[in-house]
Amino acid sequence: MAKLLVVDDEKNLRLVVQKEMARQGHEVECADDGEAAWELLEAQDFDVVLCDINMPRLDGLGLLRRTRERSQNPPEVIMLTGQATVESAIEAMKLGAYDYLTKPYRIGELSALVTAAAEKQQLKVDNQRLRAQIARTSVALPDIVAESAQMKEALRLVNRVAPSDTSVLITGESGVGKELIAQAIHRLSRRSDKPFIDLNCAALQDTLLESELFGHEAGAFSGARTRKLGLFEIADGGTLFLDEVMEMPMQLQSKLLRALETRSFFRVGGVKKVEVDVRLVAATNRDKDQAIADGAFRSDLLYRINSFEVNVAPLRERREDIEPLARHLLHKLGGAGAPEMSPATIDALTAFDWSGNVRQLRNCLERAVLLCDNDTITPRELPPEIAFRTERPAVSVSYGVPQTNGAASFQNAAPTNLRDVERQQIVGALEKTGWHRGKTADLLGISPSTLYRRLREYGLEVR
Repeated sequence: MAKLLVVDDEKNLRLVVQKEMARQGHEVECADDGEAAWELLEAQDFDVVLCDINMPRLDGLGLLRRTRERSQNPPEVIMLTGQATVESAIEAMKLGAYDYLTKPYRIGELSALVTAAAEKQQLKVDNQRLRAQIARTSVALPDIVAESAQMKEALRLVNRVAPSDTSVLITGESGVGKELIAQAIHRLSRRSDKPFIDLNCAALQDTLLESELFGHEAGAFSGARTRKLGLFEIADGGTLFLDEVMEMPMQLQSKLLRALETRSFFRVGGVKKVEVDVRLVAATNRDKDQAIADGAFRSDLLYRINSFEVNVAPLRERREDIEPLARHLLHKLGGAGAPEMSPATIDALTAFDWSGNVRQLRNCLERAVLLCDNDTITPRELPPEIAFRTERPAVSVSYGVPQTNGAASFQNAAPTNLRDVERQQIVGALEKTGWHRGKTADLLGISPSTLYRRLREYGLEVR
């Protein structure tokens, strides 16, 4: 069904066409001359215009010419006239009219033309949206590793909320995989065949964020040469994911709230209301109550986007996920030839706290894949802060610090920086092996040459 504008100075004919097109399910508005029609075209978007040629103030050819010159996305125009001439028909087609009908015409003939013209207009709009979507990252069904009770509960909530149109707020620390949860909600929803559009609200300047969300008209600001569709419009029918939503500037939050409440908005510099059907999924790593107390986020907007909350626990609280997640990431990094992990490596990864969560784990494994030999990742390929943490419980060294059990531990040495940690780890391993450098290198999981270099750096060459 299409949105039509009937332009004719003959009132009876105008009303007949309006009634017949409305009966067929189209949304129809009328104007009695070209100037009145142009005012409507500036305020609203129409799919098809049915236009008489001979009219007062602004005739049909003048209106057709104006729509082609001044509109970014002009509607299809079908010219209707009772005084047909070859010249007027040729002129109308040159100006871009979809077709040309002479009065009297049959309603069935007009209806067929309207349907075809509306389909062409819809194809143009779809093409524009698809081009914008192709420029965005396409979303595949995410692979979410869930062995822990926390992640299984999060996925249970995802499965329950996904089929609805409820707004969802995903909370959790940076790097836990909130975007994967958002993608899963979209793929399990009834909107899965529609676009999934994502935007990081902290990645753009305040002045650009409004244009990115709502689009802009040509000439809205310096450099805006053509109309640009906003992400709300591109996501029409699908899901819009706003990451780090609480970093959005306060002046834009009110416009976002109104767009969510009314399902409509105005492009920057525009006067036409754009209506959309979008499901919002948002994410934040901030404390909600604190953000509202600090005045950084509107409470009414929070209530609107937080109809349903899904919390993703940090990786240190779900250590059951670390090993299967590491294997999954290794397969993605290395494909079929991905290296294996030694038992000591698995222990090291599982023991670490991962303040950067899954993102940090992936970076660690990417480094290890580049460094490993013999298709096996050992602790020597891990960053020092991870590899040394694994050895810490097994090393008991005395540094003159009294202990209740008669020994001193690396943990109680309270190093102040990474170099102190590394030096104490090396000293502890040397004491354990009786200062045998070959055995010490094996114990630390590093090469002898690396150990000798570290001994020189820390002044440990002499016992």
